[in-house]
Amino acid sequence: MSFRRSLAFFYLLAVPALAASPQRPADDDMQWGWYGGDAGGSRYANLRQIDRGNVGKLRVAWTYRTGELGAGFLRPGKLSFETTPILVNGSLYLSTPTNIVIALDPATGRERWRYDPKIPRDRHYSENTSRGVSWWIDTTREPAEPCASRIFMGTLDARLIAIDGTTGRPCADFGVGGSIDLSQGVRMTGRGDYLVSSPPALYGGLVITGSAIGDNRGVELERGVVRAFDARSGTQRWAWDPIPTATSTDLTDRGWTASGAQRTGAANAWSILSVDAGRDLVFVPTGSASPDFFGGERSGDNRYANSLVALRASTGKLVWHRQLIHHDLWDYDLAAQPLLIDIERDGKSIAAVIQATKTGMLFVFDRETGEPVFEIVERTVPASDVPGEATSPTQPFPATPALVSHAAITPQDAWGLTFYDRGRCRELIENYRSEGIFTPPSLRGSIFSPGYAGGVNWGSLAFDSERQLILAAVNNVPMVVTLIPRDRFDAQRKSGDWPQSEFARQEGAAYGMRREALMSPLGLPCTAPPWGTLAAIDLKRNAIRWQVMLGSTRDRTPWFVPSGTLGMPNMGGPIVTAGGLAFIGAATDNYLRAFDVETGQELWKGRLPAGGQATPMTYEIGGRQFVVIAAGGHGGLDTTRGDYVVAFALPQE
Repeated sequence: MSFRRSLAFFYLLAVPALAASPQRPADDDMQWGWYGGDAGGSRYANLRQIDRGNVGKLRVAWTYRTGELGAGFLRPGKLSFETTPILVNGSLYLSTPTNIVIALDPATGRERWRYDPKIPRDRHYSENTSRGVSWWIDTTREPAEPCASRIFMGTLDARLIAIDGTTGRPCADFGVGGSIDLSQGVRMTGRGDYLVSSPPALYGGLVITGSAIGDNRGVELERGVVRAFDARSGTQRWAWDPIPTATSTDLTDRGWTASGAQRTGAANAWSILSVDAGRDLVFVPTGSASPDFFGGERSGDNRYANSLVALRASTGKLVWHRQLIHHDLWDYDLAAQPLLIDIERDGKSIAAVIQATKTGMLFVFDRETGEPVFEIVERTVPASDVPGEATSPTQPFPATPALVSHAAITPQDAWGLTFYDRGRCRELIENYRSEGIFTPPSLRGSIFSPGYAGGVNWGSLAFDSERQLILAAVNNVPMVVTLIPRDRFDAQRKSGDWPQSEFARQEGAAYGMRREALMSPLGLPCTAPPWGTLAAIDLKRNAIRWQVMLGSTRDRTPWFVPSGTLGMPNMGGPIVTAGGLAFIGAATDNYLRAFDVETGQELWKGRLPAGGQATPMTYEIGGRQFVVIAAGGHGGLDTTRGDYVVAFALPQE
């Protein structure tokens, strides 16, 4: 046996030992030890001090300012403060959009330490956020030893960093000086377009991460490899690539051609992974293959892109997968964290995984087998009329209720505040292709409804196990995507005729792309509100229990214009507590809100100093329950900028 094969053999023997060292709570005060509340993303806290009877008394308990407003950053206006803190070992840990990690006293908000990895600030990044950090404890070390408790974070400059949870210093024994260069082994093509925006997952002695890729710049881009590293040393233990190689034996079965597999990139998992440690499973939501809006260079279904994938957490081997979008042309990445819960169905308890999508659909699977719990049918969808494109003839639709309308937008649906803007919206809709959900991109322009930021995004789901209710923040703003022949792309982009549009070159494809929201001259969507809602889905009845408008026009209109609750676009998600409350920021006005889980009635809202486009969290310490949210605004939604972390609590007697 060769030396290399011997190492591989002994690694395989060691895998069970890795799994036998589970992540464990450090103390009784830890109620939010993972980004999603727990490793399965339930976003639920078994806390009752704040309830429906007293939530109206909530007041600001403390405010912390990170000091990070993007000084020296190439595009400071694009920064988005999307972090959700975690509480472990008696400290709150969070990250700024520029990857500064901060530890706070959870009772007072006082800073304990901060660590700045000093990412390059003169670089163009395709994403400008960090959603948080992850925590791991080394059970082989004494608690007082350096790096016995570790904070892990992925960065905008493509590093995976390990930090001592007690001191904030890098763990020197991890990688090189505390970090790993993730740009290696992924076919790097553009610095700043390959990065990590979501916290990694932990399983035993492994730290597992995906990546965010700017996937509209071209065909042949970075590959969306998911990788696991030894949490102590940083040694890579396994890697799984959603795109096969040109010589893979299952190439055809996975809906790929050899040339497509060779050239295409992305299909990456940029959102949050979920872990079922007891079953040795990590659940990976993947995105679209590159580029998003033209698939002529990647014919076929493109499995495992746009799929919920269950991998063996200890080895990275595929266990099962379900593709939820075939041959994606809409940028319908699986953006939400897979939700691992036990549901009641036909008198039985089922260990399930639920995947929400940008299409506003909920897919429910048996966690072990991947079999659908609620039936899924393939329905015929519109075909492309673009030369060189071949759409999938069908797409999967689950038997669960849709959270947004899938109907075609017609000129009769045009909406506006005045006769003028309604008329202009009617003209716009008449000019575009609009055949309902899965209308493919076209040369004349196609209406996507829901749009590529629609349905359920990275804010993900929350689950109330007592009531068997799933809560979701939902977007419903239509978008327009137009394909531009290559020889006309540069002229159109430079013309100045589309100042509110985003252009993408899609290098290597026959077409570039232009996209924008379907908006009236007054800057409001051309379809009637609500454009953002909070919904509760009753799994026992397989029905929507309630769906209410989320957010008002305040902070989006001049001070002298009365604000109204219309339901606004949102980024961020809800959490649920045993006190019968759902807390959420997310909307474009500067509020944190509390809703009655049973009815959807808004019971309280607290004013924030900046946009709260982040998911809140909650914990109880010293006998007092706190609800905490990052309030720093969102570059994409152009909300109020800031650097605040705000904690609410009931007044102390």
